[in-house]
Amino acid sequence: MRRSLSLVSALPLALVATAVASQPPPLAPAASPPEEPNVVEEVVVTAAPYAVSLDSATTSVNLVTREQLDVAPAVGLGDVLNGLPGLRSTFYGPGASRPVIRGLSGPRVLVLQNGVGLVDASALSPDHAVASDPGAADRIEVLRGPSTLAYGGSAIGGVVNVIDDRIPSAAPDDGLEGHASASLSSVDDGRAGSVHLRAGEGPWVFAADVSARRSDDYDVPAHPVSDRLAESLDLVRTDERTVRNSDVESVAYGAGLSYVFDRGFVGASLTRTATEYGVPFAQVVEEEHEEGEEAEEGHEDEGPIGIDLEQTRLDLRGEYRFAGAGGLFERARLSAGFADYEHAEILRASAEVGTRFLSSGGEARLELVQPEQNGRRGAVGVQGLARSFEAFGDEAFVPPVDISEVGVFTLQRLDRDAWGVEGGARLDHRELDSTVGRRDFSNGSLSAAAFMRPAPGWFLSAALSYNRRAPTEFELFADGPHPATGSFEVGDPTLGSESVISLEGTARYRGDRLRGEAHLYVARYGDFIEQAPTGELADGLPVFRYFATDADFVGAEIEGAWDVGRDGSRRVTLEGAVDVVRGRTDTADVARIPPFSATARAVYADDRWEARAELRRVGEQDSVAAFELPTDGYTLVGAFVSYRLTQDPRVRLYLDGRNLTDEEAREHASFLKNIAPLPGRSIRAGVAVSF
Repeated sequence: MRRSLSLVSALPLALVATAVASQPPPLAPAASPPEEPNVVEEVVVTAAPYAVSLDSATTSVNLVTREQLDVAPAVGLGDVLNGLPGLRSTFYGPGASRPVIRGLSGPRVLVLQNGVGLVDASALSPDHAVASDPGAADRIEVLRGPSTLAYGGSAIGGVVNVIDDRIPSAAPDDGLEGHASASLSSVDDGRAGSVHLRAGEGPWVFAADVSARRSDDYDVPAHPVSDRLAESLDLVRTDERTVRNSDVESVAYGAGLSYVFDRGFVGASLTRTATEYGVPFAQVVEEEHEEGEEAEEGHEDEGPIGIDLEQTRLDLRGEYRFAGAGGLFERARLSAGFADYEHAEILRASAEVGTRFLSSGGEARLELVQPEQNGRRGAVGVQGLARSFEAFGDEAFVPPVDISEVGVFTLQRLDRDAWGVEGGARLDHRELDSTVGRRDFSNGSLSAAAFMRPAPGWFLSAALSYNRRAPTEFELFADGPHPATGSFEVGDPTLGSESVISLEGTARYRGDRLRGEAHLYVARYGDFIEQAPTGELADGLPVFRYFATDADFVGAEIEGAWDVGRDGSRRVTLEGAVDVVRGRTDTADVARIPPFSATARAVYADDRWEARAELRRVGEQDSVAAFELPTDGYTLVGAFVSYRLTQDPRVRLYLDGRNLTDEEAREHASFLKNIAPLPGRSIRAGVAVSF
């Protein structure tokens, strides 16, 4: 099984890394999602336990609403968010994608479900899907910068919180409400659908949902293997224009029950997620042969690899609002999640299981919110997790480990309308107990920000933070082949905590017709945990060893919108966004840093119609690590049109065109960028209903 995974899943990655492994190691979307809303009073629930409006956030925040998700493609979490300013996707084919935030991914980006961790294995490897279906979400919030402090070291790069309504906090107005959607896509013969219902009787509120998607291998404009890879390895390619073994079949369903009373609510939900997807491989490559010698297909007898992911999750949530005034706290909020996760890598031809990953445990978070007093808000909280991880089989490159963590934090904010300050502090203690060693880490983090509103519509802020992250189980204890990354990974059990000092400036303007936002940031990392080739080979793969160095990240995100014409309900808006990030260690460029991107969009909307035309340019990336290849730039053209048949219930028909010019596009942040480009031209048709 190890041999088949190595050869069909990560062969070109391994070959590229092997070609440069002799060098000495260092010394130490797809089209973007729909437009964001510009609702001044929109509250960001992930930023703090107390209410913080989108217009008053001191760092960068993105929201994806239920209405946007109803018409978004049925893809993984990273691909749903890809294209928002500062966000990309790890894109390991359509089956697995995780968000990349400001060039950071994996264990530095924390993915939450209703404010607590997923207890999955998606941070371990890019071929592991996130065990949360975006189609079941009510909204998705993305935070980066100092505002992530309350969630601990694993949020050092950013937080993505998938918020669902399986545990209702209020009864529906008319006793029953819900929404449903269905869509078909051309590039992969995709089919997707979802239904969400919420019903109330007295103080009891019941919620249920189901979502499913299925797609075949997707088509691409050019050969799946890139020109750069073919040239570097002297390969001959066939006429293939399909990324084989990229099919996906997924279903998620859940139900919840809440008891809603005058002072709050309490409830529970149970969710089941099951996903099976293929791992794309370099099936189309043939080695050069002497004239007259028959070309060899190579290892087709072992067949492609499939991944079978299953998770059962129990969630508990509640809130209680204390009576009277003058108390120390006005409300208490509890969130807890417990999950049993299994991920199996299967040889599809024989159904043989090669490697099995198991993760089980839970995480809980209690927040106590202080009452508002003369513009002052605050909260204190405690968070704890306990998780057990095991891997069995040929690619079990991480030993069994038990992980526990407890953290306490406080956030405080003073808002005097014209100016204000906010700050936070968190202490964490994390223990990792493995069969090969034990480590524990105690870390502290601090943040401070000042803001002002110098004129109507303007908001300016500067934020400074110091964060620390304990190394993960694979950074410490890895020792084995990892074909998904094309390497034999070796951890360093002596690694210390990673630290970062970051500074971010924010400028935001909201006018009658013009809206804009800009973020400039710089981050200095100490003991930044990276990988480098050692020049050795093991199990046919180049050996990559984890080590600590220093690194600098600098970047910017700028976006704006201008209503060029308004007449009653009719509106014409021009939108634009630009983002860029650069990351470099003391010795080299950081691997898989996304290139700059720029997006221009024209939008028309009225009571029934909405139409968008979009042009997105992603630049070439030639600032690369020694063991990766550059990627070419590309331009994507997209268009979207929808029509509301009725207003109550709201029935919306839509057509969505992606990559209409059939451009070859490769996501630089992806490990598979040289064998699995982004999908080609696609037309998607669908219907969304809300009642």
